Amino acid sequence: MYLVTVLGNLLIILAVISNSHLHTPMYFFLSNLSFTDICFTSSTVPKLIVDIVTHIRVIHYAECLTQISLFLFFGFMDYILLTVMAYDRFVAICHPLHYAVIMNPHRCVLLLLLSIFLSFLDSQAHNLIALQVTCFKDVKIASFFCDPSQLLDLSCSDTFKKNVTIYILGILFGFFPMSGIIFSYYKIVSVLLKIASSRGRYKAFSTCFSHMSVVCLFLGTSLGTYLGSRTSHTPRKGMVASLMYTLVTPMLNPFIYSLRNRDILSTLKKLYFCEM
Repeated sequence: MYLVTVLGNLLIILAVISNSHLHTPMYFFLSNLSFTDICFTSSTVPKLIVDIVTHIRVIHYAECLTQISLFLFFGFMDYILLTVMAYDRFVAICHPLHYAVIMNPHRCVLLLLLSIFLSFLDSQAHNLIALQVTCFKDVKIASFFCDPSQLLDLSCSDTFKKNVTIYILGILFGFFPMSGIIFSYYKIVSVLLKIASSRGRYKAFSTCFSHMSVVCLFLGTSLGTYLGSRTSHTPRKGMVASLMYTLVTPMLNPFIYSLRNRDILSTLKKLYFCEM
């Protein structure tokens, strides 16, 4: 599954780079999303594979904090890029005549840098909270990777304030991107309903379907993990749910984007026949 995730996302990046017709804002953000998916999965899964092979399920404290930092950075980067891609589709469908002006290369790079900055801010804020935990009542984490909330659960001291801070960070960094996605698709659906031609409506909707599927898959599994873990408190269920959005979702993304995208498919076919 890890190899499929890495190879699938690398093929998306290769297709975008090799075809000049795909040098557009939509595919620019798609290639960055694929790269982020590779890094997001690589922040946890290689360590899991090593643990399975060697039967030594140990991670040092410094490595644990590094894993938290990378996991949160690339996880939130995924989330922000999905929000930016929703905005891109909103501009393309709702303001098609101004699309080239609004989504110019300078603005695309600026949005990417903003995504990196916000992701770094979120990961370091969580890392600072984790660094404040100095005493642990147990050394076993009920997951296959270091999770900030689970690390706080192992603390000897009272973590109420730290948990409140994490929830506030989650609301701040989670609510605004989600509201941006919802607003963008609300406007898109409003415009699509006004299109008289059913063929034109289908064509416009098909450009958004892949992105909507990935958004629902990513948000559904990640929110289900954290909301479900707080209600069920079952370590096994938590691990299965975590595996869904750390490995399964990034693995499915290349299939979702390529199978319904003729440009990506045709580019991949050309690359394949050139190699032959």
